[in-house]
Amino acid sequence: MRNDWILDVLTDLRSFAEQNGLKASAEQLGDTCLVVAAELANAGSEKRSQQAEAHDSGFAELSGGYPAS
Repeated sequence: MRNDWILDVLTDLRSFAEQNGLKASAEQLGDTCLVVAAELANAGSEKRSQQAEAHDSGFAELSGGYPAS
């Protein structure tokens, strides 16, 4: 994940909130970390899926079709 730096920032913000008695903010930032991690993982799997589709399409065009199963 190239964009996982955002999780470090959110974790730092959550630590700050906890250390300064901002309980609700700390809890919200914890939830936000989970949401961001899920979205980053999903975005990564979507990108890999698109790359695989492009590869398969290119293979079909070059070979004249897919090999027999």
